[in-house]
Amino acid sequence: MVERITQEQLECYQLLIQYKNNFSRISNMFKKGNPRLAEEVKHLAEEIRNHLKNFRK
Repeated sequence: MVERITQEQLECYQLLIQYKNNFSRISNMFKKGNPRLAEEVKHLAEEIRNHLKNFRK
């Protein structure tokens, strides 16, 4: 049996994708100026990516 996701879950998923993309862009902008900040932002983007992968299961 295939479970269907609700509209609210879909909206949350799409929002997480947008956040992940934005944090990845921010990380790229800060790589040269502040490596520590870039690393923290990159880590946050990875955490979101992992949550997105779990959501797909």
